[in-house]
Amino acid sequence: MRAILDMDTTQIEITNACPKACGNCTRFCQLVKKPYFMPLAEVKRAIDSMVGYPKMVGIMGGEPLLHPDFKKICEYLHKKIPPEQCGLWSIFPEGFEHHADVICETFKHVFINDHSRADIFHQSPLVGIQEIYEDKKEMWFIISHCWAQESWSASINPRGAWFCEIAASMSMLYSEGQGWPVEREWWTAIPAMFWEQMQMFCPRCGFAAKTDLRCSQDPIDDVSPLNYEALKKIVRHPERLKIYEPKETEKAQPEMAAYKDTVYRNRIAARYGIRLYINDQHFWSPVKSSDKYISVPMRPMIEELAERFGAR
Repeated sequence: MRAILDMDTTQIEITNACPKACGNCTRFCQLVKKPYFMPLAEVKRAIDSMVGYPKMVGIMGGEPLLHPDFKKICEYLHKKIPPEQCGLWSIFPEGFEHHADVICETFKHVFINDHSRADIFHQSPLVGIQEIYEDKKEMWFIISHCWAQESWSASINPRGAWFCEIAASMSMLYSEGQGWPVEREWWTAIPAMFWEQMQMFCPRCGFAAKTDLRCSQDPIDDVSPLNYEALKKIVRHPERLKIYEPKETEKAQPEMAAYKDTVYRNRIAARYGIRLYINDQHFWSPVKSSDKYISVPMRPMIEELAERFGAR
């Protein structure tokens, strides 16, 4: 388990509404009974709590651009957190192109993925590891080395602050549990402080185990039997639930990050009149396509391409 300060990002999850219906969505956007839109005052409190945090502060959903106060959120974030530390996770949905300017002004880092290609695969968070391993010591050992906690983010949502973004989204799905109070420096929490949150949701989650991946374009959520019984009467679309035999897979799995290329993401960004360049942290930064000249921050990308292809 990583301390939160060892993570690259902490996410502020301003909504779990989304126009997509991806299979095995980690935010359960098609399963939650009623999507939330975090009130502006709560978003501001979340942003205030991140002042002084030395890593990236993410604005995420669901689809964050659907939030009715998205522009106000960006303006407040811009006052409190330097753009160099701000990231946006979005699909750039149709109808919100008017946000292009505020996106470019607020975020140095933009992560776009509209799940419009068939090589994007999702593992299911609803195949409970407690149903795979009878030996609970082995189960907790595997949980303590969960790849998601070791590579993804901590999170803030309406139920508080969480050591893991999947635990945060499960709290919304089940309407259970409270995270830590959203207050200054909550992000100094270390793994020894995670135990209560881990007990709530890690045994019901499948990310630490090796289970089959599903194409994100399949409108199905794989779920283990115990989770199915707990969820079938409380989710919005129970027909999406497909019972998954709780066992680890022996099949070769597809490459999960094959879609992370700049050409694909720039095609999406172009819908907003935005182009992306690789920045000095090897993420994607946005600029308006109408800009006449290549900006100074593009130099790292140009130099990298020159070195890669032997250009002079």
